[in-house]
Amino acid sequence: MSTTDAVTFWDGVYAARTAAIDPRPNDRLVETVTGLPPGDVLDLGCGDGGDALWLARQGWHVTAVDISAVAVERLAGLARSRGLGDLVIADRHDLNKSFPQGRFDLICAHYLHTSFGLDRSTVLRSAAHALRPGGLLLVVDHGSAAPWSWNQDSDVRYPSPQEVAAGIDLDPATWMVERADAPRRIATGPGGRTAEVTDHVLLIRRTA
Repeated sequence: MSTTDAVTFWDGVYAARTAAIDPRPNDRLVETVTGLPPGDVLDLGCGDGGDALWLARQGWHVTAVDISAVAVERLAGLARSRGLGDLVIADRHDLNKSFPQGRFDLICAHYLHTSFGLDRSTVLRSAAHALRPGGLLLVVDHGSAAPWSWNQDSDVRYPSPQEVAAGIDLDPATWMVERADAPRRIATGPGGRTAEVTDHVLLIRRTA
């Protein structure tokens, strides 16, 4: 599939949704980041913007990127309307072509899944290299599909956090895996529907 196809698809996904008025942050982000001193954060695949807005409210300077211009424009508008425009930079970015510039204290990639070609291992390796010493890379993947997920392919296989870490192939002298597990939670979807889902959580710290 071409990049143009991916842009059209994801713009269509977000355009078909009612724009979120107050998008919620992901649970794994909140449990990981609460209590950390704020710094510079990169949100890969920002979507509706719940993570970016929550981080900005905690004092983080957020760079939020997504392949969908619809998602990015909505997030930028939400940030301005909440007085967070100075803390949130929202930008359309194709991770197949380049990686955002800068050095970060935290990089998060929540549910960075796509049916289009994306070399996730290369993207996540670039993220690890963009961390400052002491910085954290938080990767949260689907371990199961919610009933309302855009992808209901029963043949989809969800790599474990350990497999994701192995694919990134980082030097243990510089990066350390702090967490690699598969917790379950009750997720809330459109219309208030709920379902138990599994998350695959990988947390990597740059130590040097």
